[in-house]
Amino acid sequence: MNTVWKGFISFGLVTIPVKLHSATEDKGIKLRQIHDKCKKPIKQEKVCPICNEDVDSKSLVKRYEYATDRFVVITDAELEGLKSDIEEKSVEIVEFVKLKEIDPVYFDKLITWLQIATVQKRTHC
Repeated sequence: MNTVWKGFISFGLVTIPVKLHSATEDKGIKLRQIHDKCKKPIKQEKVCPICNEDVDSKSLVKRYEYATDRFVVITDAELEGLKSDIEEKSVEIVEFVKLKEIDPVYFDKLITWLQIATVQKRTHC
């Protein structure tokens, strides 16, 4: 089970460290493409459509396309920074709602919360 998020749930002065996991797994069928003539799997090569050259993994950079043909480069360090920002957040539960009050559009994926450590008390100064 892969961890989707790691952080804290707080109820007033009580803080509980938790991990968030997907409650379901996609068990779809994975198909491979094979060459009809020799019945062997094909290779998927990385080729630049402009230069028509093979591109090795050292020459690749990650970019986010924010508009058509408009990109911003994202470094591995920036991605790691985003990951650590997400992992350090906490969820403070203010109130509970009835199930019928939640729009089913939010039920795209089931999740489970797992406690990962003992309960800690948080003090306010």
